[in-house]
Amino acid sequence: MACEQISYRKSTRVGIIGAGISGIAAAKQLSHHNPIVFEATDSIGGVWKHCSFASTKLQTPPCDFEFSDYPWPQRDNSTFPSYLDILHYLHAYATHFDVLKFVRFNSRVVEIRYIGGGDGGETTNLDVAAGPGEFGPLLSGHPVWEVAVETHPPKTVERYGFELLVVCIGKYGDIPKMPVFPPNKGQEVYGGKVMHTLDYSKLDKEAARELLKGKKVAVVGYKKSAIDLATECAQANQDGQPCTMVIRTLHWTVPAYWIWGLPFFLFYSTRSSQFLHQRPNQGLLRNLLFPLLSPVRKAVSKFIESYLVWKLPLVKYGLKPDHPFEEDYASCQMAILPENFFSEADNGKIMFKKTPRWWFWNGGLEFEDNTKLEADVVLLATGFEGKKKIQDLLPQPFSSLIVDSSGIMPLYRGTIHPLIPNMAFVGYIESVSNLQTAELRCKWLSRLADGLFKLPSIKKMLDQTSEEIEIMKKTTRFYKRHCISTFSINHSDEICEEMGWKCWRKNNWVLEAFAPYSSQDYGEED
Repeated sequence: MACEQISYRKSTRVGIIGAGISGIAAAKQLSHHNPIVFEATDSIGGVWKHCSFASTKLQTPPCDFEFSDYPWPQRDNSTFPSYLDILHYLHAYATHFDVLKFVRFNSRVVEIRYIGGGDGGETTNLDVAAGPGEFGPLLSGHPVWEVAVETHPPKTVERYGFELLVVCIGKYGDIPKMPVFPPNKGQEVYGGKVMHTLDYSKLDKEAARELLKGKKVAVVGYKKSAIDLATECAQANQDGQPCTMVIRTLHWTVPAYWIWGLPFFLFYSTRSSQFLHQRPNQGLLRNLLFPLLSPVRKAVSKFIESYLVWKLPLVKYGLKPDHPFEEDYASCQMAILPENFFSEADNGKIMFKKTPRWWFWNGGLEFEDNTKLEADVVLLATGFEGKKKIQDLLPQPFSSLIVDSSGIMPLYRGTIHPLIPNMAFVGYIESVSNLQTAELRCKWLSRLADGLFKLPSIKKMLDQTSEEIEIMKKTTRFYKRHCISTFSINHSDEICEEMGWKCWRKNNWVLEAFAPYSSQDYGEED
């Protein structure tokens, strides 16, 4: 940055990094502090704007993905909104609540420094965060974080000081997770085109079709993005070559939110159904009951699996996972299938290759069983390095603290790292509805910043996050995603309790026990 012009530091109380779903939710809830929202691109929307394909859709109906004070115009519609619908909804929300005035577009955060007491020194003083004492107020009256922001055009760097910094850059996008290969077996030996979903999502519809049409295409992965990609590939090649999905780990897929004629929410999304599952702070009685409820939990998972095996040709194509359905649900990896996915497979347009290891050869991919697949294009739906993205952004020693030894971000209430002062993180835990999860935690964060309640001691917060992580480890082998779907209502109960809200939000005990919770249940209290 030798040729760039450096301006003087500007100080304000609250800074927010990122203008996706979480960043806009944080800006709305903290609007009375006139936050500055730094967005690296020219638009809001985050991954919905920059990592979506033409076929990308929400995986839930509109009523399960909305802000508590801004319902969808047609919220009872059972169809899943497209990514464009999501972007229109988010923009309408931001416009309605006048949030866009806080956003500074084309403003990329290039450096964060901890300045502690505000003396401007290169200190990494952790007096506030170290030890078993109090966390301290989020708004301390002086800048704690210095943020360097590159804006363009023109390409200049400005420095800002913030008392509270809210990080909302998310776990997806920006840094692709790329497979690692032995020497001379990587893409350098391959004669075709290799593209990660991050780059594929930047293509317009016509360019994407041109890339796929008439080509032998391999899609690596078997999560939602890979399934959508394979479907797009099959549709582009109706008169040409089939698309082959290369699958290392199978996951359960669901055709719709109905299981043997029953609504899916009855199994995992009500207070009564989540009573079957372990949760933090569950008390002596529940600890005694939990082992006794194990057969019921297994029966629920088997019941759902029986429907999926009956409804979908999983056995026919060798796509039935070995692990229980509950493990995918507990790790937020359950994918909703496009309507025509298996019909394209039945027509020979989508094929499947299950393999623990693969690598490149000049003409395509080679597998551990010594078979080869010819491919003109290889699309990598291998995910993103979301934790590396945030580690690269934070200074030491905070960068090494943000992810624990098990690979999880240990965030209290999914928002505060007990060892990182005056900083919050939104959008780093997952549930069935990430929007609802983010909004409620932003309401909690706003009240915490305003001093309406105090955090527990640092030791208690660390103990709480450790307990959550241990529960996730016991529930699913895919625990690193930090998903709270099997105890999401309890998680929200504890947040409400800290804010001084009622925990039970329904009008009567029948609804409380058997109706799903949505963002509408967490509207503002008088």
